[in-house]
Amino acid sequence: MAFEVEQFIDDCRAALAADPSFVGVREVVARAVRDPSALLSALGEPSRAQLQRLYRSPQLTILNVVWAPKMTIFPHNHRMWAVIGIYTGREDNIFWRRVDGSKDNVEAVGAKAISAKDAVPLGHDIIHSVTNPIPRFTAALHVYGGDFFNADRSEWDPETLFERHCDPERIARIFDEENARLV
Repeated sequence: MAFEVEQFIDDCRAALAADPSFVGVREVVARAVRDPSALLSALGEPSRAQLQRLYRSPQLTILNVVWAPKMTIFPHNHRMWAVIGIYTGREDNIFWRRVDGSKDNVEAVGAKAISAKDAVPLGHDIIHSVTNPIPRFTAALHVYGGDFFNADRSEWDPETLFERHCDPERIARIFDEENARLV
């Protein structure tokens, strides 16, 4: 069955209208990633790192995220639930928590590898970092329960692990640097 971006967006919006949690959206994402070849046909074979906006509203953001080979993004939060559905490649997530007695830094508390055909929910308060550990692109549908680009989010310095305000321009530069590295 062919993957159609507009139908996927409509299905995610309907699932969110029926249930404001991630449960229904997770099912929509799981259905979509069951057929990676359909997603690759519709969205194209990944050839560059990117955060491609497919849909954005105050209630829902849908992205096609492509991680470059060996790319890592520092610890960050979303301040909203998310569902990540991998359709090619793999991403490794390290999960973090705030250090007891500190409002600024974090410590690692767990990890999870997510592979093609996986659809994984992340809760509102999750802090995670992401690595594409393989030597080819990883691509995933990311669906967020809010406006991902207008949320008051945090990120943690990759060296000191101290909290700072999330800077969307810094994130865009990382994707640009990864693409330049591959040339």
